[in-house]
This record gives sequence, C-alpha cells and structure tokens, in this order.
Amino acid sequence: MPAPDIPALLQRYGLRPQKSLGQNFLVDEAALRRVVEAAGIQTSQQVLEIGPGLGSLTCLLAERASRVVCVELDQNLLPPLAEVLQPYPNVQIIQGDILALDPSALMSGAGQPVYLVVANIPYYITSALVRHLLETSFPPQSLVLTVQREVAERICAAPGEMSLLALSVQVYGSPQIVARIPAGAFYPPPKVDSAVIRVALYASPFFPKAQLPAFFRLAKAGFSQKRKTLRNALSAGMHWSTAQTGELLSASGIDPMRRAETLSLDEWKRLVETAAV
Repeated sequence: MPAPDIPALLQRYGLRPQKSLGQNFLVDEAALRRVVEAAGIQTSQQVLEIGPGLGSLTCLLAERASRVVCVELDQNLLPPLAEVLQPYPNVQIIQGDILALDPSALMSGAGQPVYLVVANIPYYITSALVRHLLETSFPPQSLVLTVQREVAERICAAPGEMSLLALSVQVYGSPQIVARIPAGAFYPPPKVDSAVIRVALYASPFFPKAQLPAFFRLAKAGFSQKRKTLRNALSAGMHWSTAQTGELLSASGIDPMRRAETLSLDEWKRLVETAAV
C-alpha cells in the first residue's frame, strides 16, 4: 500500500505537528524503506515501534513482521493512526509514554519475548529511551533508530570523542550508522538532517549487571564537568579528594590528567573494578 498522505490526513482531522513532542513525520518512501531494510525483519519476528505518528513506517513494518506493537504518546493522533492501520490486523496501538511502560511486558506472549525495536524518535528522549529499552528485563535483539545526524554520530563515537550517551549505548551493543536521511524527507522538515543507526546488542552488557550502577555513577561524574581533567571531574562528582582520585586513576592505569571523552570501555572497566564503588 502507498504511504499515507500525512499533510492531507492532518488537515482532515484538524491537527498540526506538535513541536514540543518532536513531531517530524518521516514521509519519503525511499527513506522509510531504508529504515525497514536496516531492521532486517524476518516474517516470524515481533517489532516494537515507538512514536508511530500517523503510521507511515508502521504500515511497512506490518507487511514484514508477524506482530507490531506501536506506542504513541499523543492521544490526538490515535484516530487518524487507527484509520491508516485498519487494514493491518497484526498491529496493536497503545497510547502512553514508553518511558513509563515496560517494553518486555508489552511484547510478552508465551515465554521470553523476542522482538526488535524500530523507531523514529525525537532527540530530547534519546538517551533516556535507549537506557530504558536496554535495561528492561528482556531487551530487544536490536535497535534501529532514526535520530538527528549529530546525535547518531555521537552515539557511534570512538575514544577521544566519547560522551555519556555513547557510553550508555556502547555498553549494551555495537552501534553503526546505516543510512543518512535529509531534512526534506520529513513533514514538516526539521532544521537538521537525520541518520538511521542500528545497534546490534551483545548477549550480555559489557559490564556485569552488578557493576552497571557503579559504572554509570562514575561515567556521569566524569562527564559532569567536560572542561576539567578526569581527576577533577571525578573528585567533584564523587565527592572524593583530588589526591584520592589521582591515586585511584593511576592504580587503574589511567593518566589523571586525561579527560572523560578519551577513555575506552576497557579503561572504564578497570576504573570500576579498582574503585569498587
């Protein structure tokens, strides 16, 4: 089926895209198909879509997957979304805030849920959403997310340009930019271009589950004052003396004068193990 005419649908229902909700609907057919291809959906698989909007991507997902569960925050979009998705009995629409819902419970059936996440998400919830999805009791097999291009590049950064967002993703899986989408592919067009990232999840996180809280506390402290050395940032963020922090970093094989963005995951792991916080 052809993609829905988003401007006409909005006009018919007396709606306008809500900037506060990051509503930029992906409408370009080629771009939509690139997202679906990146997901590599098998006919037996389930898909969780976050922010279906008016169903342009949902229709394509429903043609590939055995079941699609889409979670939409904006109640006003539900009537036109239901109209667009009426031909697809394998789609379930849930109104709510994904950050307040349990993805595992949404996708559960008989036994452990196995599913993919495919979504066009607004920047302002990227970090919180990724952690929420990956920390659920049964995480998805992979994530395919359309985000602002700059955000995609930050997520895929290497040591030297790392960020708390990059670490939050890379501790769970390996991200890769698989497509670039120009602003003109959306309605209304955002001010910046976007990119599609695919995160292939590890069988288990880089850190043992018991160490994850300590890792995130240290990482958050390390990035809390970007212009400062790691010694000073950790000292302030963890309420340690600079001398104690310097000794801890040196014992971990890390120069105390380095900055947080230069550390690799292996170095963060040594720091977590040495700090034992």
